[in-house]
Amino acid sequence: MNYDVIVVGGGHAGIESALASARIGKKTLLISMLSANIGATSCNPAIGGLAKGHLVKEIDALGGQMGKTTDKCGLQFRILNENKGPAVRGSRAQIDMDRYAIEMRTQCLNAENLTVAQDTVEKLIVINNQVEAVVTELGIEYKSKKVVLTTGTFLNGVIHIGEVQRKAGRYGEFSATHLGDQLRELGLKVGRLKTGTTARIDASSIDFSVMEIQGGDEPAIPFSFHTNRESFVNKAQLPCYVTYTNERTHEIIENNFWRAPLFTGQIAGIGPRYCPSIEDKINRFKGRERHHLFIEPQTLEATEYYINGMSTSLPPDVQLDMIHSVRGLENAKIVRYGYAIEYDYVDPTELKHSLETKKIAGLYLAGQINGTTGYEEAGAQGLMAGINSALAVDNKEPLILRRDEAYIGVLIDDLVTKGTVEPYRMFTSRAEYRLLLREDNAHLRLSKYGFELGLVSRDFMDRVENIRKEIDLAIAELNEIYITPTIENLKLLEELGQEKIKDRVSLIRIVGRKDISVVDLEKIYPKSKNLSNEIKELIIIEAKYGRYIEKQQNQIDKMENFLHIKIPDNFNFRKVSGLSNEIVEKFEKFNPPNLQSALQIQGVTPASIDILHIYIKMEERIVSKI
Repeated sequence: MNYDVIVVGGGHAGIESALASARIGKKTLLISMLSANIGATSCNPAIGGLAKGHLVKEIDALGGQMGKTTDKCGLQFRILNENKGPAVRGSRAQIDMDRYAIEMRTQCLNAENLTVAQDTVEKLIVINNQVEAVVTELGIEYKSKKVVLTTGTFLNGVIHIGEVQRKAGRYGEFSATHLGDQLRELGLKVGRLKTGTTARIDASSIDFSVMEIQGGDEPAIPFSFHTNRESFVNKAQLPCYVTYTNERTHEIIENNFWRAPLFTGQIAGIGPRYCPSIEDKINRFKGRERHHLFIEPQTLEATEYYINGMSTSLPPDVQLDMIHSVRGLENAKIVRYGYAIEYDYVDPTELKHSLETKKIAGLYLAGQINGTTGYEEAGAQGLMAGINSALAVDNKEPLILRRDEAYIGVLIDDLVTKGTVEPYRMFTSRAEYRLLLREDNAHLRLSKYGFELGLVSRDFMDRVENIRKEIDLAIAELNEIYITPTIENLKLLEELGQEKIKDRVSLIRIVGRKDISVVDLEKIYPKSKNLSNEIKELIIIEAKYGRYIEKQQNQIDKMENFLHIKIPDNFNFRKVSGLSNEIVEKFEKFNPPNLQSALQIQGVTPASIDILHIYIKMEERIVSKI
């Protein structure tokens, strides 16, 4: 059986990859070990968060599925860091994890050009460093020159619950051993990482009355730009709850360090630094009297709750004792015990920026196999791998987003140029141009690419262009209209709680002041009354941060030459005199596609880039004369 693109794995990366390829028009096969678990949320029942929300918005802007499904299956919606600047705010939603999986599976099964098969890929057929096919456990050979591996935690996965160890990719599901071993045989650099999850609690055994209640934002704001904001405000939301560990909890955990796989040497893989297990937190932060625990519903029925902040691999009896020591959980019944899982990953420096492996043509990797952690990071990579594998079928150039264009660009550039030895998580601090890369303008930044690929409709693109025109017009007028300190104007500023003006000033300066709301904007700039709240909010942000945004844009413009100068394929770095052996080895290892990417490699100096630039120009002149 022949396919244009084969996607292995039905997690967040696999779904986005398969849907993107199919929607672009390529005959696509999605192979999943268990088709019923396509779209399963293995860990927390939530999508988004700080910086992760940016990724979901970008996936959505490019035509991906995660944001749309989150809106449909969301139980609670919140904007994190709402009191801080718009660049560091992050959308987060609690989801009904059962309905989320059903919706994602439905999308895959109903997608045109996409076939779903329940099976396990045992090996790749690789001839002359070109992938040709995959062979499954059932002995079926599926042929394709484009294969995307999105294997999550299944490659040689081992689960740890205290002293108990089981080969599994997720609790109750088989581990993929043969494929993991083959990647090593093919010469890819493979390592081990670790992640984990927490216990789930029977809701009827929780005393919510002694916990802090945490509701959603009112009104709720959707993730997807395709979702109607006006109707979404009435969406019903479920509360979460907050409780804390205490001295007794910490004592129980400390007294059982000797039984913790993390400390006994049973676990060799490196875990996520920014989402550690509870035993790791207690060990690292000995002075802390307590730690937050967020008690989150897993479904609309709210019969089972997830303890966010208590990921663990401690033995079952210890898990029960430490949970019972927490206020409100004294009588908690554990439905599912927490566990840690170790798995194989491929050093992402083995990849091109397109997410194709350097050593094996046509083989793409996305998600946790590249050393990342999180649904959102996986979905972003999956989308790009699906897009680029589909483009490669027609011998088209890959879509490579720059660091100044998208968090997705930052994510992939970080991975392929720097690599990672621990599970990589996205943060706003990783983006140099985060004022430009806000959640609110993701569709303005990226929908043009989704439209060109056929992943975004003409109607939606027209809507995006109309929003852009309305913002540009308003900003231009706010810059051109001036007000003077008349009695009427001073009275208006006083009503808005704003400082008075002493001289003639432009409206843009007034709108750019602190605490200007959409209602205030209507009073200052009456023409905005006919605009949607979404557009008014964007106008306020542009007015407030316009000068800083312009400054960042100028920095980018200065780098524009570097961004456009490509490094030729198979460029011989060793012939460039003036480069140290260390720099040459790094260029050969990472094979950067352009000078900007070369500059991002750790240890590479601007002087080295200047030298490389000169040699590329010299080679271009020589070629042009031939």
